Amino acid sequence: MEFSTPTANTRGDGGSSPTVSVVIPTLNEERNLPHVFAKLPANIDEVVLVDGGSKDRTVEVARELRPDVVVVHQTRTGKGNALACGFAACTGDIIVMIDADGSTDPAEIPLFVKKLTDGADFVKGSRFNHGGHSHDITKLRKLGNDGLNLVVNVLFGTKFTDLCYGYNAFWRTVVPVLDLPDTKLPKKTDGTKHWGDGFEIETMINIRAAVDGMKVGEVGSIEHRRIHGETNLNTFRDGFRVLRTIFSEYGRMRSQKRNGERRPGGVIVHQQPGSRAHGVKPAAEHAPEPEVSRQGDEVGAVSTDIKPLS
Repeated sequence: MEFSTPTANTRGDGGSSPTVSVVIPTLNEERNLPHVFAKLPANIDEVVLVDGGSKDRTVEVARELRPDVVVVHQTRTGKGNALACGFAACTGDIIVMIDADGSTDPAEIPLFVKKLTDGADFVKGSRFNHGGHSHDITKLRKLGNDGLNLVVNVLFGTKFTDLCYGYNAFWRTVVPVLDLPDTKLPKKTDGTKHWGDGFEIETMINIRAAVDGMKVGEVGSIEHRRIHGETNLNTFRDGFRVLRTIFSEYGRMRSQKRNGERRPGGVIVHQQPGSRAHGVKPAAEHAPEPEVSRQGDEVGAVSTDIKPLS
């Protein structure tokens, strides 16, 4: 399956085709990786596997399946920290984040890439729109997702149909805007996570992309059941954490508005073709490129200072 050629309204480098990096956070997923890797499109340029301290053969299996895989050992714990470490290691024009348990379908990646090359800055998967579906979500979780979705759309003026789904893709130049927790921060001594290190990361980046005024698009996506193992999600604990994230981000947005820090354009979701990304500098000009060993070598404690665009 071939990726489409980008239009002029992209954050790409103007070449004939954008390069694509796929970030996969893992923790004891050796039995799921053969399925996930087999469904990756053949012309993916880079696979960044972020390991959270697996006790099984996750890393070894990844290397057997794809010798050029980039292995990153996350610096703390939690999905948010894993993604931040993975983003810092990426070199592609486009970054796609998927799960290692088989719930997100890698074969859908070209749909996300096309949406980006057609002019979007940030694209999120939706299980409840554009032909999407979930084989895994329970009625209780669906009710909670709908409620959280409504709160975000009212507070931020967005039109999200699926807030809490972690299948997203975006131009690498977007990463500084997301202002994720610094991967160099030490672990907290009390055992708690830094804000943004947990599952709230998915809600956080969705909101920050919209608040920044990016053109945010949605792609219908089919969520499958985890193939092996058990999920780390907890309906009530993580639901309340997402709700806390929403109000925290709302306060952040109001503070930025008072201080004149918000970028022009306000909240723009599903706007007409013609991204406001013209003239955005390449990611390398925003932050130093992390030192990354390629061709199967491991990366330990990858870090970069991620700051908002000036």
